Parts: sequence; C-alpha cells; structure tokens
Amino acid sequence: MELKEKILEILEKNRGIAVSGGGLAKELGVSRSAVWKCIENLREEGYEISAVTNRGYVLSENSDSLSAQGITAVLGQSRYIISTSPSVTSTNDLLKEQAHKGAAEYTVLAAEEQTAGKGRLGRRFESPARSGLYISIILRPDMKAEDSLYITTSAAVAVARAIDEIKGEPGKSRIKWVNDIYIGDKKVCGILTEAAIDFETGQLEYAVLGIGVNLFPSEELEKNVGSKAGSVFDSPGPDVFNARNILAAKILKELDRSLAPENFSSNIEEYKKRSYLDGKRVVISRGNEEFEGLVLGIDHKARLVVKDNNGQEQVISSGEVSRVILPQLKGEDTPDR
Repeated sequence: MELKEKILEILEKNRGIAVSGGGLAKELGVSRSAVWKCIENLREEGYEISAVTNRGYVLSENSDSLSAQGITAVLGQSRYIISTSPSVTSTNDLLKEQAHKGAAEYTVLAAEEQTAGKGRLGRRFESPARSGLYISIILRPDMKAEDSLYITTSAAVAVARAIDEIKGEPGKSRIKWVNDIYIGDKKVCGILTEAAIDFETGQLEYAVLGIGVNLFPSEELEKNVGSKAGSVFDSPGPDVFNARNILAAKILKELDRSLAPENFSSNIEEYKKRSYLDGKRVVISRGNEEFEGLVLGIDHKARLVVKDNNGQEQVISSGEVSRVILPQLKGEDTPDR
C-alpha cells in the first residue's frame, strides 16, 4: 500500500476527527513533509481535508469521494479485495478481463462514473459522474450454468436490503423481474450478471456481478433516460454524506449473506415478496416474439408467471418485461414504463 493510501485509510477511520500530522509521520515512519505532500495529492483528487491549527488534518464528514479505504472503514475486515476509480469504461468489462486472467474471487471494482456502462442485451447503462455508484464483483461459485439466475436474484435481494437500510425504510425497495430495483414507479438500480461457462462440465468458470445504483438525481440521466429513472436520494446533502462508501459497504455485506447457497431458497421468498410486477399488465419480449399478459407472481425458481390474453398461464425464464402498462388516468393516454 502506498503512503497516500495509508494516510487515507487512517483519515477514513477517523472521519470528522483531527489526526495529528506529526502523529501520522511517526506512525508511518516518514517525514511531516511527506505527509503534507500526500495530503495535498488527496485534496487534488477531490477529498475534503482541512488543516486545523494545533490539531491536525480532518477528512470532512461531508466528503463523498469513493475509495477502498472509505468502503473498508464502514465494512470492516472482509474477504473482498477492493479497488476504486473516479471513472472507468465499464466495471464489468474490466473485471471480466481480470477474471479471465485468474483474478481471485471477491475481487471488487467500484467507480463514480462509467463511460461505457452496460445493461442487459447489450444496451447502454447510463452511468453519469457525481450521481451514482457502479460496482462489480468476481464470483467463482460451484454452480451449474442453468442455476446462475440464483446469483442475479440473490443480488437483487441484497441490493434492495442495502438501499432500504441506507434510507432507513425497511421493505420500501421493490424488484422488477429480473434485475431492476424500483422505489415507487422509478428504477433506481440495474443488475447485470455475465459469466464464462465450461462447456464440458456445464459449470460456471466465473461470474461477474455488476450493480449500478442511481444515488442522486442527474440532469444527464433525465435527458437520456427520461421519467423512468429515479434515485435513492432526492439530493446530495449533509444527511447523506459519504453515501457511496456507505452503500458500497452495505451491498458487499448483504451479498456475503445472500450469495451463500444455503440462503438461496429464503432469498427467493423475499424476492417474491418484493416483486414490483405482481398484478400488473406487462408486455413480455422474447427474441422476436412479444405478448401482453397479467403478472400472477414469481415461482420457486425465480421465473415470472404470467396469464396471457388467451387465458393461458406462461412461465417465463428468459426474455424481459419491455413495458409495464400503468392504469389509464381519466382524460389521459395510458402511460407506459
């Protein structure tokens, strides 16, 4: 670990509390001048660090810069190998490259911006700076490819729990089959799992689990996505300081629990309870096929159960809900999501 990272780690553990420059120098075995240079570098990177006369350096409680040290300060000791970046092309793409080269399970990359974020079916996932958290994790589960849906559904439960906890609103977050998190009728998070498969055994070689959360409103997001996009918080502010580090830590903590195979069945039950689509009319897209139906619920394998317009019950394991048909308001056209 570089000197600058060691200093940031100490400041994160003492966020809002003055840390003596002389004390840092003595603890790390360097000169006070070296400490000062690192502090200046951290300030240039966006960390809000003030110098208090006769007390030392203080990392502001309102600082919202994402860092491995900031995540670890909240998370505590864990099996995760965490790195962060202000901006990346795609956290999933970068970790897939690392996974292919043999990177360890539980390697994590988190970013404040993606310039080439990815959604399902090759779509672009809008990931503007200063408004979100984008995080990916390498997994190497002992699992058949056909069971990989459990990763996405368990992750959706974990993220919903983490968002509820950071907002202090238990049970508020809903899951739109198969991989989106909603608050009200607005999407606040998308989840994408990409995997490599051993075709001889049918086992997963690795999976990269990607999670993108809209933390705060964004003009860029509104411009590109429109009214469908929501955010976890209405605005940045003192009540939600350090939100990226805190949410990243809460997500990783919840994933520890939800990705344990013995919890898959209970995850499905919670997934079903959090279903956003139950009782809604939707349009299902599968390849070139599209049909409308009423969502009856989620089954024990996390498949969507729909009654089509012919009265036939269909169990959907692939494809997507391309539209949710909201009730028509008097005097208005039917709005779609």
